[in-house]
Amino acid sequence: MNNIKVFLNGLIKENPTFVLMLGMCPTLGTTSSAINGMSMGLATMFVLICSNTVISLLKNLIPDMVRIPSFIVVIASFVTLLQMVMQAYVPGLYTTLGIFIPLIVVNCIVLGRAEAFAAKNTPVASFFDGLGMGLGFTIALTLLGALREILGTGKIFGMTLFPENYGMLMFVLAPGAFIVLGFLIAFINSFKKV
Repeated sequence: MNNIKVFLNGLIKENPTFVLMLGMCPTLGTTSSAINGMSMGLATMFVLICSNTVISLLKNLIPDMVRIPSFIVVIASFVTLLQMVMQAYVPGLYTTLGIFIPLIVVNCIVLGRAEAFAAKNTPVASFFDGLGMGLGFTIALTLLGALREILGTGKIFGMTLFPENYGMLMFVLAPGAFIVLGFLIAFINSFKKV
């Protein structure tokens, strides 16, 4: 299988957020700002790349009866490593993302790609699948967070675009996540062939 095609699949054709509609909990919960969305996407991408590669390497050693629990142990190992590194080097960001970091273990994007792709393909192809899906997820969360931050506070990545009193607080709160995500999905679907 062509690795470039596998990589591009996660960005466009099978984007986890805008096309497959997977991982909605962190998508809606962490995107109150562009930096939070980007950070959550990068954290998930790290786990996706590492777990896909390791699962692909171990696929012939794992019996079918314990396949899913074994995948979860591999994924949980990388999430634990990520948690420890974040707590040590970026404690403020770790506190902001909170419970969503350990929830990467049960994120359907990560487990789904382990089952659907990594368990059936080579380590190199699995690496590119994790990279593509992770980058697609990161772009989606960053875009959603940026739009919510601009509409809600008038800022993006801490830079002021317009005074905060012109922003609409609703977009920083939970309903704003649903509204912006709905409009983004509708916008992307408008480019698809009928």
